[in-house]
Amino acid sequence: MKLLITIIHERDQPKVSDTLLTAGYKFTKISSTGGFLRDGNATMLIGVDDEDVDTVIGLVQDSCKTREQYVSLPPPDVMPAGTFIPNPVKVSVGGAIIFVVNVERFERL
Repeated sequence: MKLLITIIHERDQPKVSDTLLTAGYKFTKISSTGGFLRDGNATMLIGVDDEDVDTVIGLVQDSCKTREQYVSLPPPDVMPAGTFIPNPVKVSVGGAIIFVVNVERFERL
């Protein structure tokens, strides 16, 4: 058995959740924040049999894609006086980070 720790952007979470549930996979969702942009994320804990790992990764991959977004720096009132404020910057958001971890023991109580 494996545990897939899957971190996705909060905007992708509903589609990924629906796709996994439709395919019969259960999961636990934890709201999280992280990374460079401090955007909301969803961390999904998905327990699967060894032979299902690639299937679940494929479902997640099909449900969330990387996209580009423009972001601005913090508002001028929180930046030091005299700081240059450049134009918005284009960054990539979305996609997924998946950690696959061996599970020594699993019990549903």
